[in-house]
Amino acid sequence: MPTAAKLVAALAFAVLGCLAAEVFKGTMPERTVWGYFTPVSGGIGLLCGWWIMGDLVGRGYQAAIGSGLRTMVQAVALVVVVFSIYEAVLRSTKLRYDGPMEAVLGMFQLALEYLGKMATPPMIGTLLLGGILGGVAAEWASRRWK
Repeated sequence: MPTAAKLVAALAFAVLGCLAAEVFKGTMPERTVWGYFTPVSGGIGLLCGWWIMGDLVGRGYQAAIGSGLRTMVQAVALVVVVFSIYEAVLRSTKLRYDGPMEAVLGMFQLALEYLGKMATPPMIGTLLLGGILGGVAAEWASRRWK
């Protein structure tokens, strides 16, 4: 059921997804072609905000901070998985893997590589602060518009 809290959570985590994508771009080589990286990251943030954070409101502000961080972690995991699969499929169509098992292992290797490049202070700070603010904003909307 649509609620104001779900809408606020969706918008907050969509903004966080877009902002985190832009911060992440700074950690990658300049020759990287980004395509739809920012909109897809924002879309995943929007869906996670609606489905995850939107259902966790109404338990108080302390719980909202934890729920916001949980939603952020799940959104980051989903973004990493989606783009690791995408890159592994691109590489497999260029015949860089000898078989399907090597492609699957390549996907996990890409995911670990992406997570390693995300482990920078600006990225971690953006994600932590955004998760906390997103959770608090959703809780505030839940209390404001019941």
